Amino acid sequence: MLFPVSLKTTSKSLAAFLLLVLLLAAPAHAQRKPKGQAAVNPDGSLATATPGPTKPARLQPLFGGLSPAQATQVIGEAQLKAIAASFASTAEASAFFTTKGYEYLRENQPDTAAYRFNLAWLLNPQNAEAYRGLGVIASMQPTPDASITLLNKAFALAPTSSLIMSDLGASYLIRYGQSKKKKDLTTGLDLLQRATAADPTNAVAWQQLARGLYYQEKYAEAWAAVHKGQNASVGSLDFDLISDLQAKLPDPQGTFK
Repeated sequence: MLFPVSLKTTSKSLAAFLLLVLLLAAPAHAQRKPKGQAAVNPDGSLATATPGPTKPARLQPLFGGLSPAQATQVIGEAQLKAIAASFASTAEASAFFTTKGYEYLRENQPDTAAYRFNLAWLLNPQNAEAYRGLGVIASMQPTPDASITLLNKAFALAPTSSLIMSDLGASYLIRYGQSKKKKDLTTGLDLLQRATAADPTNAVAWQQLARGLYYQEKYAEAWAAVHKGQNASVGSLDFDLISDLQAKLPDPQGTFK
C-alpha cells in the first residue's frame, strides 16, 4: 500500500502503507469517506453537525489513553487473569494477541484488531508489536500524529527493527507532506536510511526513501532507491512516484520509460 509523493497522495491514510509493510492487501477502511454536502437549516444557515458516537475505550488505541491499572478495570481483573492463565506466560499471551491483531487487520476488522492489540499491550507493555499494530490503526486518522506517537513507543522498545523504522520514517514523510516542516523530512529520511541499512531487503523502506529523496530533489538518488526496492520486491513499486520522477529525470537505467 504505497503512496506517490504528490500532495494528493500524502493526504491518504497511512494505514495503507503500514499494512504493505506487513505484506497485507490494502484494506477498504484505509480509504477515507468523501465528505458530503453540509446539511442546511430551513432558514438557509448551516446545520450543526451531530458528533458521531465515541468508540468504547477497549476499541481505542491504549484504551483511549488509560493507564494499565485503569485499562484492567475496563477488561475486568478476573477476566484478564483467566486469559493469561491459558498461556505459559503473559509475554506469550501478549505475542498471541499481537498475531491475532494482525490477522484481523488482514480481514479488514480494525476494531477487533484494536481490541487484540490492546490486550497484547495490557498483558505485556514491553511488546513493541502491540504499539506498532495500534500505530497502524491510528494511522486512519486525518493526520499521522497519533500514529507517530505510538510508533515511537514501538521504536523505543525495538530500536533495531527495520520494519518499525520504515513505518515510522514513512509516517514522518507523510506529515512532511502536510506540514512542510524540514524536521519531519529530516527525521523520516534518517529512519528510512537506517531501515534499509539494517535490512537491505526491506523493499518498502527503499520506496519510501525514494519518496524522501524526491522531496529533496535528489532525483538520481531517488531512482537508485526505487531500483533497489524493485530488486527486493517488484510488488513494492510506487508507480505514481515513478511517474513523478520521470517528469523530473528519465530513469537512468532505462527500465521505466
